[in-house]
Amino acid sequence: MTDDFAAPGVDPRLLEVLVCPVTRGALEYDRDKAELISRSAKLAYPIRDGVPIMLPEEARKLDD
Repeated sequence: MTDDFAAPGVDPRLLEVLVCPVTRGALEYDRDKAELISRSAKLAYPIRDGVPIMLPEEARKLDD
């Protein structure tokens, strides 16, 4: 994996092992929005100051 994948200050190895806390499914990284997307849970987890916030109550709901 390249450093291009990581958000500023986020370890790319961490992004490789993180899963959705709701579904335990894979996450997609959205660099522009600084979010980790769970398509199966229809949630977007924010990345703040380089730290993924993996709390469902902090996640943004995705529109269908």
